[in-house]
Amino acid sequence: MSVIYLLISISIFVAIGFFIAFVFAVKSGQYDDDYTPSVRMLFDDELIKSPSSKKKEIVNSKS
Repeated sequence: MSVIYLLISISIFVAIGFFIAFVFAVKSGQYDDDYTPSVRMLFDDELIKSPSSKKKEIVNSKS
């Protein structure tokens, strides 16, 4: 029975430690930016033309 009391007390101390870490993360601004990640996925797949492809188009149009 004493082992159960020991395990409960250890688990309470671990839970308090995680709670303190969470509060510290919130106060330090870890979770402040909640808008950018939702918009970032809209702009990830933009096509960027390389300068070499433009040169090929110019050369082909002059011939």
